[in-house]
Amino acid sequence: MTYRVAMDIGGTFTDVVRYDGRTGTVIASKAPSTPGDLAAGVFAALDRVVEDPAEISFFVHGTTQGLNALLERKGAKVLLLTSAGARDVYQIARGNRERMFELRYRKTLPLVPREHVMEAAGRLDWRGAELLPLDEQAVRQAARRARAEGFDAVAVCLLFAYANPAHEQRAGEILTEELGQDTLVVLSHEVAREWREYERTSSAVLEAYTGPVTRRYLTEIEQRFAARGLTVPVHVMQSSGGLVNAAHARRRPLQTLLSGPVGGTMGGVAAARLLSRDNAICVDMGGTSFDVSLVVGGRPDISAEAAIEGFPVLMPIVNLHTIGAGGGSLAYAEAGALRVGPESAGAVPGPACYGRGGTQPTVTDANLVLGRVDPDWFAGGLMSLDTEAARTAVAGLAGTLGMDPIQLAEGICDVANAKMAQAIRTITVEHGIEPREFALVAFGGAGAMHAAFIARELGISEVVVPRFPGAFSAWGMLEADVRRDLTHPHFRAQDDLDGPAMAAELRRLETDALDALAAQGVPGDRRRVEHAADLRYEGQDYTLTIPLRDAAEPGEPGFLGVLADRYAAAHTARYGHATPEAPIEAVMLRTTGFGTFPKSAPAAAPSPEAVAPAVREVIFDGRRHATPVLRRSALTGELTGPAIIVEETATTVVPPGCVASTDANGFLIIKVTP
Repeated sequence: MTYRVAMDIGGTFTDVVRYDGRTGTVIASKAPSTPGDLAAGVFAALDRVVEDPAEISFFVHGTTQGLNALLERKGAKVLLLTSAGARDVYQIARGNRERMFELRYRKTLPLVPREHVMEAAGRLDWRGAELLPLDEQAVRQAARRARAEGFDAVAVCLLFAYANPAHEQRAGEILTEELGQDTLVVLSHEVAREWREYERTSSAVLEAYTGPVTRRYLTEIEQRFAARGLTVPVHVMQSSGGLVNAAHARRRPLQTLLSGPVGGTMGGVAAARLLSRDNAICVDMGGTSFDVSLVVGGRPDISAEAAIEGFPVLMPIVNLHTIGAGGGSLAYAEAGALRVGPESAGAVPGPACYGRGGTQPTVTDANLVLGRVDPDWFAGGLMSLDTEAARTAVAGLAGTLGMDPIQLAEGICDVANAKMAQAIRTITVEHGIEPREFALVAFGGAGAMHAAFIARELGISEVVVPRFPGAFSAWGMLEADVRRDLTHPHFRAQDDLDGPAMAAELRRLETDALDALAAQGVPGDRRRVEHAADLRYEGQDYTLTIPLRDAAEPGEPGFLGVLADRYAAAHTARYGHATPEAPIEAVMLRTTGFGTFPKSAPAAAPSPEAVAPAVREVIFDGRRHATPVLRRSALTGELTGPAIIVEETATTVVPPGCVASTDANGFLIIKVTP
């Protein structure tokens, strides 16, 4: 078994990367995604790079099954069980208004209607001490209703379960006893052992809502892979940027919600390491969406909580900003103006140039009309594009808007570029980060086609296009570590902070994390842990997570001073100010276990091929330019734009005035002029 294989299942294509441990070579390919049966697309892509699955020594993939169920509101029918008197916590949610000046603003509709919420008596205090025993008959009544009315899942969220999970554990035992294994039972303390009742309830409901479809998919994939001869565990990417095996993912399906897009971020981390750069903006432009994430100080930008589709979720998650802008994004007229996205042509029928029945123009059609795509060698020659169909689609919309078709094609690309640049500003400028201090790592099937234009709009001077950009998210999964995140509430004011007690709790969490890594099959010499604490100034509501690495042990002299200094620095970086003289308090302890596998970084780029470039006319800024079209494998030295560089998984556009070259690791570096 010599192959390490990773796969990213997108809305339009399924990308696959194979790393050969004997030769150090990497190959990538793709196949159209099959929305009706995702596994079919998975095996179609796999067959392009591996003849016998028994030769695979490691397999990982990202899935969007749970996310798609949430986006399309096609998740499970969920019954929510809460503590007596807390039935309306989930319905009331938070009172803050997300969009202050939107007159028609409405809060996101809950995934569980009020009539599907039941109560059970029993109460703990805020420290976890029992005040009233759990009403087990109420739990059994909930189980009987779930069975009678055909609920797919039951979410349990009882007050103060983060401090003492005993009542939730007993409720889980009763529900499993009554309902068996076919109904998913989700306990909030297992999903998010953190304070804030609404956020914890929302996290449990999200797992219950998306869990059944994710579990069915993972079970089917494992069974079908086993039938084909795969003998190693199937690993799944987590939203945190770490890996777990499918068995754990079935138990905690919520952790895989963003598993596909996060692979690109981890690839960005590996690329930053190879390029000796600390900071990078990762942009993934596929057929359906445009995802933005950051690498800061050589690490992925991760938060302890996030909001997905308006629902808060408490779990470590890579900060991703996603908009509906991809190669398949539809262009249309609205109120006499040009609009692009968020609706996409998808995989079926796809853009008009795919020849599958699509008639509306897309971003890919516009690029083809402008000459920026090679119709005969699209996706490495796997597809031939219908240029006339693209021209017809663009011309139809141009007639509606009273524009020249070429002018409209450039307008479609310009509108898409402006939307993507704004998405980058949302995750950088709006958080006090200057994008000009970052390199732009562009990937996805369409990312390298638009990256230089986006960088120019943002003032970024360098674009990095990795090898196999269309399958870079899959390659990033091979670079990720196995990861397990553990938390423990630790409410202490500064004067009450007990260093030895904190150290003892961190040691317990460390032991649990190492045991969890062992259960994932990670050898002892490849396990490590990192600790952090959630801190705030006394009187504040929200916290900042402060890493404890390289700090003194809790209880040692100077520890509290280091902690306070780090918190002040983090507060200044986030909010622009700090109050060093104010006392701080601890809220939560966090421990992360990492299991490292051998990395599959690509070897140096292969020797250039002696393939003469073709020359054709390409439109830039309304003018026709004689532009060389060459294979990436034939690129040597510096190349001054305009140029079109094609490869198996993507096309790179080098606009006039920009300069492209390759480095020792095979990365394509584009120097962008203002």
